[in-house]
Amino acid sequence: MAGYFGLVPAAGTGARMGEALPKQYLKIGERPLLWYALRCLCTHPRVRRTFVVLHPKDRLFPACDWSHFGDALVPLFCGGATRAQSVMLGLERMRGQLQADDWVLVHDAARPCLTAVLIDRLIVELSHCDDGGLLAIPAADTLKRADGDGRVLYTESRDELWQAQTPQMFRFGPLLAALRAADPARITDEAGAIEQLGHRPRLVMGSAANIKVTYPEDLTLAALILKGQLP
Repeated sequence: MAGYFGLVPAAGTGARMGEALPKQYLKIGERPLLWYALRCLCTHPRVRRTFVVLHPKDRLFPACDWSHFGDALVPLFCGGATRAQSVMLGLERMRGQLQADDWVLVHDAARPCLTAVLIDRLIVELSHCDDGGLLAIPAADTLKRADGDGRVLYTESRDELWQAQTPQMFRFGPLLAALRAADPARITDEAGAIEQLGHRPRLVMGSAANIKVTYPEDLTLAALILKGQLP
């Protein structure tokens, strides 16, 4: 039976946060953002092990306390310059431990509000979908197309548009093959690489609370959401 494994690329610098620290190490309470992003994957009963892909020269990760996760967390100091590169390099390092049909749940290091309910939903809905899929929510806001001067060109229709979230879940073999073959300039998530091979990933309803911390105010919002989740 195929197993489930987590993969969290965490080699980025988080430049848009305007902080000296990479954003995955900014604190929510006493713990780094990355701790919360890893928590649900590392403690979920269906996920055998979670690999976190770090910059080769990361000195902050060893200084943090990850003992809560025990052997469920495996650090890989092999991250690349982009998310796609980090995921691909992480998968290459995982090759000896996974089978081609095992499932990999790729999750953003900057999404701290993931819940076990969302992981369960993803696993159940993709159990018979070999193309894999991802958490996402229908676009709710009005979308504007801008010109180079920051002026509105026109309003985009939001019909059938979804905002991608993570985890994104794909079979190990096809995901690695897709990333190896992908055009890096066109890839911003794993689903994009799978799509380039002609597959059609399934959209699984996510949650508006599963936010991605991108700007400073997002950290405050994440802390408020987590306050409602954690004992």
